[in-house]
Amino acid sequence: MLITPESRSVAAQLRDVLPKLPKAEQRVARALLAGYPTIGLEPLATVAGLAQTSPATVLRLAYRLGFEGYPELQQALKRETQERYSSPLAQYDEGDADENREPGGVVARSRHVLLDATATTFDQLPEGELVRAAELIADTRRRVSAAGGRFSSIIAQYLIAHLHQLRPNTGYVAGSSSDHAAFLLDVGRRDVVVLFDYRRYQRETIALAREAAARHAKIILLTDPWLSPAAAVSDVVLPAQVRSPSPFDSLTPAVALIETLVAAVVEQLGEIGRKRVAEYDQLADDVLRGDAE
Repeated sequence: MLITPESRSVAAQLRDVLPKLPKAEQRVARALLAGYPTIGLEPLATVAGLAQTSPATVLRLAYRLGFEGYPELQQALKRETQERYSSPLAQYDEGDADENREPGGVVARSRHVLLDATATTFDQLPEGELVRAAELIADTRRRVSAAGGRFSSIIAQYLIAHLHQLRPNTGYVAGSSSDHAAFLLDVGRRDVVVLFDYRRYQRETIALAREAAARHAKIILLTDPWLSPAAAVSDVVLPAQVRSPSPFDSLTPAVALIETLVAAVVEQLGEIGRKRVAEYDQLADDVLRGDAE
């Protein structure tokens, strides 16, 4: 079945089809993902050389994704690159030029944009990836840590606040390079690192992903439809729409995705999670009663 090129990012499509590809096309897909998106803007022969295969194999992969040829694939990548690094100022200009705003003002517009963005996030959610993320997070033999960027650190902390109640050995990693360095000292095979990185991606978050992956941690990445460069080293990628009624990208769909992930973790943990929540409630009640006395 062909994938409509406009429906999802090229990177998301590549990740979807990667396990089912012939070996030579897998090499092309991995080469494109490793240098995404700029490698795909190189000439056909250059991509073929990087993947140690023929130009015909690169073309076959483009056709498999639903493109009519390599130039059309490159055009999609160029459009993505423009959207990927779109700034709030550029989105101000887009908003000023928008002639299709919902009637009724900001409330009606927000309702339309946010509900549609959240629905699209779930429509395009790779359910197998969500299940894999829940399995990793619910594995109590592993330590689970989360980190985010300037705005997304809020939802990293939100996730950890839930996980604290459901399972042991979870924590939030603050955003500075020195905090990341201290954290990485102890990272290994038993770690799951959940990272949040949305467009205008942060160097520190990408570097954290690469170094943690090099130390054999499992990486779960929550990102936008264009995919953070950290996707190249991530074991699980969960994209969410970022469309917003304002010039600033929305985290509303990402929060809905986090709450769905938490629900999946609850299912995975079963009675273990229920008992821990009950103990947490008992301890919290004891603390409150102590304060009252």
